Amino acid sequence: MRTAPEFPGVIRRVTLGWGGYLRDVNQRRGRAGEDLFGLPLLRQLAGDPLGLGRAARSRRSARLTARTAGVDRVVQSVCPYCAVGCGQKVFVKDERVIHIEGDPDSPISRGRLCPKGAASEQLVNSPMRETTVKYRRPGGTDWEELNLEQATDMIADRVIRTRADTWEEKTEDGEPLKRTLGIHFLGGATLDSEENYLIKKFFTAMGALSIENQARI
Repeated sequence: MRTAPEFPGVIRRVTLGWGGYLRDVNQRRGRAGEDLFGLPLLRQLAGDPLGLGRAARSRRSARLTARTAGVDRVVQSVCPYCAVGCGQKVFVKDERVIHIEGDPDSPISRGRLCPKGAASEQLVNSPMRETTVKYRRPGGTDWEELNLEQATDMIADRVIRTRADTWEEKTEDGEPLKRTLGIHFLGGATLDSEENYLIKKFFTAMGALSIENQARI
């Protein structure tokens, strides 16, 4: 007598055998071998023993062309979001990213991506991506565009002024401090390790104590 855990395997074997019989009948009658075996119930019962997504296929999907067909190259990369570091395969065509999916060769993620990682193609292709510097003056309600050089100079001037105005050289008892409590830095999850290293060194050299990263929060 068979035990309960063996029944799913039995059902699959019987269904696959029945499907093969139906294909033979259809072929002898001159019809496509997948006509009857393509019934949703039979496909679901048969499962997907080869891992090829057979149960999810249909006549319509069989006629579709993958968006990755005809790409110029595939680049291995790492997801720019959290600290996990999932591997990505970036499909490039005409020097444009057209698709991103998980990299099965990655020992970290083994082909898996979370919704953010799977949608990271939008970081470069989204129509909502900002491509210019936007600035809203204190008390203003509208955003204005600045060139990158002007915006960089404004930030540098304000950092230098803030550090000078809030610098603490020593305590009242003469103990050295050499710090500023007027500058705080919050890094983003899309920064890579090298950028975070340089940013930490830079702000520590300026005497800033409040340094944090959104990825850890």
